[in-house]
Amino acid sequence: MIRELDTVVLKDDLPEQGLERGDVGTVVMVHRGGEGFEVEFVTLDGDTLAVVTLLASQVRPTRRREIAHARVLEAV
Repeated sequence: MIRELDTVVLKDDLPEQGLERGDVGTVVMVHRGGEGFEVEFVTLDGDTLAVVTLLASQVRPTRRREIAHARVLEAV
């Protein structure tokens, strides 16, 4: 079960927010017992890129032995 402050991985591209599948975020609120989540996505230097409401089907928990991957954001 995903809880507040858990790290999650995005399963879908969200181009309108500048997010791609595989981006890592932090759950800041759980909706309806886990049906959905508010997830904050932050750049590696600490700037919030987006806080989005997502369905449970759009994120997954991190798994053992995964490694994060850095990418450069397009200029906005």
